[in-house]
Amino acid sequence: MKTTNRILGSFMVLYLMSVSLIFSQEEMKRPQYVTVTTMHWNMDQEDFDMEKWKSVEKEYLDKVTSKNEYVMGASFHIHQFTDDNTELLYVQSYASWENIDKASEKNDDLAKAAWPSENARKTYFKKRNSYYSNDHSDEIYATIPGAKIMNGKSDKDLVLYIRKSHFAFPEDGTQEEFNKFRKEGLENVINKNEYIKAYYPSVHAWGADRTEFIEAFIVESISDIDKMFDKNTELYKAKWPDENARKARGKKMSKYFTGVHGDYIYTAVAGLSK
Repeated sequence: MKTTNRILGSFMVLYLMSVSLIFSQEEMKRPQYVTVTTMHWNMDQEDFDMEKWKSVEKEYLDKVTSKNEYVMGASFHIHQFTDDNTELLYVQSYASWENIDKASEKNDDLAKAAWPSENARKTYFKKRNSYYSNDHSDEIYATIPGAKIMNGKSDKDLVLYIRKSHFAFPEDGTQEEFNKFRKEGLENVINKNEYIKAYYPSVHAWGADRTEFIEAFIVESISDIDKMFDKNTELYKAKWPDENARKARGKKMSKYFTGVHGDYIYTAVAGLSK
């Protein structure tokens, strides 16, 4: 997939430039782009075994992905609560737009080095591809400052909760106001919530819907999602104890979004991440 000649919309370029000013330079060392490939299980495979699938993907991770310097991170996420039980997400992160192409080329080189025999290579990829249907879709998101980074790798499966909201682009809104609200929320709620093990915000860069605002939360269990919401409310009230002030702030913040959002829950597969 060649992507280097594709251009972000002018609004998003201005957004990314302005929002970055409120965070430290250290924060800007984060991955700049994330690709999300939504794949689907091959439902016709009669002898499917989850552990065998993991071992096949682990082999690719060890021999290719982990050795690819252009891929900053990679992970698999399997459906728990979404509208399609066949889907799984493969997520990769990159330091730059150009590195998306470079990573793809390097993957080819590493695969040839890992399986120098063409027949062995074909056999491996035939087995790997047999787990998936031919249907898949790709989205590219631009990360934005304010991530809460996971403290090390987990040796057990975790839960990925994704909230997809949509920007409303209000005429009376300002970037300064939006950045202020978001920074306050991060500092006083997200970063202080012990149930949120990691938080990764991003916005549309290339794909079907330029209004998307993605928030990915990592928690330890399904039950921790409810605990996370309760704790968010507690922290929000602690920071803004006056009810009228909270309502006024909420009204000002809500104008930047349509009010429509989607919720998705996946299992973050331990052992298959870079």
